[in-house]
Amino acid sequence: MEGRANGRKITREDQARLKNVQKRIQLAFNHEPIGPLDVVSPSKEIRKSYRRDRIFGPELFFGISLAEAMPNEKFLFIKRTRGSSSLHGCWNPEWSEDKAVLMGEAKHPKLYREYVDYVRRVLDGYSPEDYELCAMLWVQGESDDKAPEAEAAYGATLRMLIEHVRLDTKDKTLPFILFQVGSPQVVDGMRQTAAKVPNVTLIPQSQNPDSPDFYEKMENGHYNDKGMKKLGTRFAEVFLRTYASPQQ
Repeated sequence: MEGRANGRKITREDQARLKNVQKRIQLAFNHEPIGPLDVVSPSKEIRKSYRRDRIFGPELFFGISLAEAMPNEKFLFIKRTRGSSSLHGCWNPEWSEDKAVLMGEAKHPKLYREYVDYVRRVLDGYSPEDYELCAMLWVQGESDDKAPEAEAAYGATLRMLIEHVRLDTKDKTLPFILFQVGSPQVVDGMRQTAAKVPNVTLIPQSQNPDSPDFYEKMENGHYNDKGMKKLGTRFAEVFLRTYASPQQ
């Protein structure tokens, strides 16, 4: 998820929370220079369409919540995004031209391989003794409803993605936390994956405004600042409850 929540709407209280933990969280985002976790500058397209100069995704409040809960730890987030990209096409670990053409992504980057190379380049700047891979977060699925074939294969392709991530990171049990988005068939693939694959957790989403699993959106369907804050916080809650090592 790229994230298009308005960075100018973050409350003063949350700005103070970010400032208090910012020095302990580094963000590598889409090949930009690595720096402290913060809101980011949008692409020209987003800047024009949304009329905003600062945006954030779930990583912002995920980081704030983690750092507050784990005051003795430092964090590095590596994020690669591309709007309207499919798992069946350019995120597919076993990319093929036929699948990319089917999804209208023949000219898009091969994002899975690019992502793995990006992670390795970032981590090359650190000694292996100085870090531990803790989890991968995944917010994607809506673009796979472009083709029935992609929808039907989503669960199998997702399982393949997780398998490849764990092989490429040399961590057979790396936690994988994903958020429910997409068509019913895509969501069914997510649920089956979370049920069958160890260390995979699906965060549910409801369209009922009264549900605790409801995430507020803008009129165009993208999450607003409140919805994005809630999503980032929920990712942190799941990680801390399910996968984090006990704090001393």
